[in-house]
Amino acid sequence: MLELLANSQKNFIHFLRISIFIVMAWIGGLKAFQYEAEGIIPFVANSPFISFFLQKNVSDTDNYKLHKNKEGEVVPENIQWHKANGTYIFSYALGSVICIIGILVLLGIFYPKVGVLSGILTAGMSVITLSFLITTPETWVPDLGGNQHGFPYLSGAGRLVIKDIIMLGAGFVIASDSAKSILKKG
Repeated sequence: MLELLANSQKNFIHFLRISIFIVMAWIGGLKAFQYEAEGIIPFVANSPFISFFLQKNVSDTDNYKLHKNKEGEVVPENIQWHKANGTYIFSYALGSVICIIGILVLLGIFYPKVGVLSGILTAGMSVITLSFLITTPETWVPDLGGNQHGFPYLSGAGRLVIKDIIMLGAGFVIASDSAKSILKKG
């Protein structure tokens, strides 16, 4: 069993690439839908790395809280605010970038140089996502009178974000594996 596992490492790394592609294609593709675009606004609005993509003349850091729709909810006034804020355009662009990175990760199976790049991009994207734990108040359980709030109590949004530490590690693994392939050929 140990020998089989040890000899299958390359296949498992390819499976890791396919897994990353599936996650990125799916999540990136969902960015084209209204509910997903609106759902990322707390992260974007609070991020020093990407908040500049939003329209500051209609948005301040907390204004998005007044225009939140529940997933699947349609409130025309909130939709208009998101249109003016640039929410949907940003989400479409972000989704496209995520899908492109996913495709590059998949191509890394066949092209090691692309594999190095895609691994670094995956890790970099994950660092930005993990920064939301610091910048986005919604990632922690709020103080609503209970004794379990703030750090280390992750909210649903926080639990979603913390999983990106796996993508960070996976990005480094595929970049490392691709670099190893390049060095073997050279």
